[in-house]
Amino acid sequence: MVHDLLMVLLGLVIGLVIGVFVARFMMKKYLKKNPPINEEMIKALMMQMGRKPNQKQINQMMKNMNKYM
Repeated sequence: MVHDLLMVLLGLVIGLVIGVFVARFMMKKYLKKNPPINEEMIKALMMQMGRKPNQKQINQMMKNMNKYM
């Protein structure tokens, strides 16, 4: 009985670990395909804050965003 319980717990732990890695992989793939923010969004955001962004600033912000993905 204890052996069966340990096997069930072990199966749950292994399934959880595999599930986390699969979900992480799929989420990274989705975000790479559909980025949450693009250059037009950055430009609009900076314009709303009262700044006229140049292409260098936009590229710098995109680079910072992509570094953390």
